[in-house]
Amino acid sequence: MLLTKKSDASGAGPRASFVHSLRRGLAQTLPTMDRRAFLRRSGLGVGVGLAATQLTLVRKAQASNGEAAVGAGKVEVKRTVCTHCSVGCAVDAVVENGVWVRQEPVFDSPINLGAHCAKGAALREHGHGEYRLRYPMKLVNGQYQRISWDTALTEIAAKLQELKKASGPDAIYWIGSSKHNNEQAYLLRKFVSFWGSNNCDHQARICHSTTVAGVANTWGYGAMTNSYNDMQNSKCAMYIGSNAAEAHPVSMLHMLHAKETGTKMIVVDPRFTRTAAKADEYVRIRSGSDIPFLFGVLYHVFKNGWEDKQYINDRVFGMDKVKDEVLAKWTPDKVEEACGVKEEQVFKVAKMMSDNRPSTLVWCMGQTQHTIGNAMVRASCILQLALGNVGKSGGGTNIFRGHDNVQGATDVGPNPDSLPGYYGIVEGAWKHFAKVWGVDYEWIKQQFSSPAMMSKPGITVSRWIDGVLEKNELIDQDSNLRGVFYWGHSPNSQTRGLEMKRAMDKLDLLVVVDPYPSATAAMAAMPGKPEDLNPNRAVYLLPAATQFETSGSCTASNRSLQWREKVIEPLWESRSDHMIMQQLADRLGFGKELSKNFKMQKVKGLDEPMPEDILREINRSCWTIGYTGQSPERLKAHMRNMQAFDVKTLKCKGKVVDKETGYDMSGDYFGLPWPCYGTPELKHPGSPNLYDTSKHVMEGGGNFRANFGVERDGKSLLAEDGSHSLGADITTGYPEFDHVLLKKLGWWDDLTEAEKAAAEGKNWKTDLSGGIQRVVLKVHGCQGPRRGVELSRPDSPAPRAAVRHSPRPGGQIPGARRQEGLLAPAHAVQDGAAEEHRRQGAREVPVHHDLRAPDRVRGWRRGNPLQPLAGRAAAGDVHRDQPQGGRREGHPQRRARLGQYAHRCAPERAGAGDGARRAGHGVHALPLLGPLAGRGHAGLLPGRCPPGGARRGHQYLDDLWLRQRHDDARDQDHRLQR
Repeated sequence: MLLTKKSDASGAGPRASFVHSLRRGLAQTLPTMDRRAFLRRSGLGVGVGLAATQLTLVRKAQASNGEAAVGAGKVEVKRTVCTHCSVGCAVDAVVENGVWVRQEPVFDSPINLGAHCAKGAALREHGHGEYRLRYPMKLVNGQYQRISWDTALTEIAAKLQELKKASGPDAIYWIGSSKHNNEQAYLLRKFVSFWGSNNCDHQARICHSTTVAGVANTWGYGAMTNSYNDMQNSKCAMYIGSNAAEAHPVSMLHMLHAKETGTKMIVVDPRFTRTAAKADEYVRIRSGSDIPFLFGVLYHVFKNGWEDKQYINDRVFGMDKVKDEVLAKWTPDKVEEACGVKEEQVFKVAKMMSDNRPSTLVWCMGQTQHTIGNAMVRASCILQLALGNVGKSGGGTNIFRGHDNVQGATDVGPNPDSLPGYYGIVEGAWKHFAKVWGVDYEWIKQQFSSPAMMSKPGITVSRWIDGVLEKNELIDQDSNLRGVFYWGHSPNSQTRGLEMKRAMDKLDLLVVVDPYPSATAAMAAMPGKPEDLNPNRAVYLLPAATQFETSGSCTASNRSLQWREKVIEPLWESRSDHMIMQQLADRLGFGKELSKNFKMQKVKGLDEPMPEDILREINRSCWTIGYTGQSPERLKAHMRNMQAFDVKTLKCKGKVVDKETGYDMSGDYFGLPWPCYGTPELKHPGSPNLYDTSKHVMEGGGNFRANFGVERDGKSLLAEDGSHSLGADITTGYPEFDHVLLKKLGWWDDLTEAEKAAAEGKNWKTDLSGGIQRVVLKVHGCQGPRRGVELSRPDSPAPRAAVRHSPRPGGQIPGARRQEGLLAPAHAVQDGAAEEHRRQGAREVPVHHDLRAPDRVRGWRRGNPLQPLAGRAAAGDVHRDQPQGGRREGHPQRRARLGQYAHRCAPERAGAGDGARRAGHGVHALPLLGPLAGRGHAGLLPGRCPPGGARRGHQYLDDLWLRQRHDDARDQDHRLQR
């Protein structure tokens, strides 16, 4: 609750006017003294009496003119959400006369409990304009010059049309942002679809694509299973690859509260961090040896019989293979040789996790940003499955994401291989969204260069450089990239800086949309090699508004959605991202189609799509992962009544009715964490802990999802009898519900006549009426996406050796070749049922494919950076999924599209690019632009920019400094090659 002094209405009038006039007169006639002058005079020995007299005159400056000077100012309190990390701390912003003057953490928030971290405490700095990009600018003769919005948008649209006509829509690459709110991220993916391309991506490719792929292919959803709050229900927590005390400081509140009640805390990290300082047991491992350590823990779990045998029998497939492998290959001596941890300490950790259940496991980018990040994720998941900790309060895998909306932007934003909600890009998915968008499917198809490109994944953000620099015969699209939009992203989080600079110089068009002039703007203006510079290149900077200058929803790491109120009007000439999208779409010819379902609101006299309407369209479309129940009305009610939710469970305490709308929040979980199934009218409460069978599905319960069919190697992947959500009519595993299954079960007549008409020929994720979900959930207590056991067994092909060498110089990890095979993503079973689901609505998560025999993925060519990173599979393997009749027909040996299976592939390929191996070199590349700030990362340079990171950071690099960094990196790279 914000403590703000309220002015007495009776005080207004002649007396108040006289008082303010007197104050203004005294301020002009009597001398005032600032702190520096006071200390200087005191130090010089000026009389104490004089100093004391003048001390009373030190006061805050007052406005000297206008209505504010006579007490007629307007004070408002706006509730927003911090834009720094994924915890989701609520903030009350005090706005006086349109100026953000003060902020307070929300004491009623169940997430941040009235706390701020150092980053969040500086949030108000983004309400000022000192470091902002103020006007549209264009690069002319090496310098940025101010231009008007109309000029900028008209020239950019004309250039886009010119490039599209000459080289096709795939010649433009669109990089979105994890700092966009859900509505902006969704709208950008829709925008790119209407442009006619899948060439789009955002920051999550770099940080957590390995997590999304690994977790989604383990038990169904690519997200944190529990919540920060639920960690208070844990009896033991292991942090591995996470320094939460610095990266997610407020999340440590919940862990420290848990420790007060006896929770054990284990921290596994090569460094003794601030998080490690709070640990009951600190384990120092060699960098990159997470898998040997986790398997060492599993060894003691299996050897002592501490695994949850009933849980494994009912809900896990292939754990016997894991057990055999671990006991045979990962003995304590091998584990110590690989990770440097003695048997006694590994045993102690295993016993702490086993004796104190439910125990949870936390990881961040300390795991994901490795060449084998996907494998590390799978190892972590397997440990929790062996202990039976998944689907339980106090257990699970709590994966702390980075940006404030990186989860939401991944769920509904610009992904190159899926439409919002992970629908994929096959024909059924496009038809589903064509109906949601209210446009003809054939019209969307006409925007693409060919039907084949419509269902072909785009280039990933870590590979757009190769889309510019590589020979065209190595790229599976008609033209190389000729234009790039940096829409809320900065390149300093990526490696290969020198090549990126060359790629920027070769472009015909580079557009940076950001509140601050980021590293992209600096790199574009830097002098480059004359042979690389395109004389016709056009570079534009467009000032975007921060998230405090618009409204919309954001998804925290625990999958809860929160609604941000608009704090202030856009500063200077900045405009919101969705306004810029609409204005650009108008000039490109598809503005009416883009906003067909949205009302417009006036912002500074200009039309802007209403974020509430965009969220309602998300609600009508994303049935796969349950983004359908979080209407703007429900989210706003939660924000106004934060005090109603329990801190440990996030559940509404008793019957609470929102005074403004009359909405009854009884049973709701704060922020309606997805999946929140059905229409908002169904009133699903959200799912605080995924896969929790102890609750009814209409009370937040759920099951594992089998994403690879219902059978493997002649064995059923469906759960055993008795393993089901509380109150379910079906007590065994079942496939996905569709119109056929409902008729066979005799449930079809539970639908209304209108629902029957809409659901005919549809399934759980394509029925826009929500009737199938209503009947399955509310009437029969089941869950729609097909439920089954978790896949923990290895692929059938020969094991790969992505991690072949120990972090210790000269050491090779024993059994490492088998290790990688053990954790490779499960094979996608292409049975008849799965094929039917693909036709009707596409897959819900990226489908992983086998690599062929190891000898077909080797042979890295030094001169071709595509080979190690763009899939490393033979062209024939990749093209086995490609649509026939496309432009590449007759060219079976053409390389697959860049990064096409970047997070649909084996662990060494997941999220390939940044954090993967440097192209052409067998060593890890060092980030060239690590500490620079931009919308991509919130790292800061001391003395060069204000505190905080707003929606996307802010750092304008000077050319000399950046060139020096490049020179240093180049010299280091040469040394590494030698």
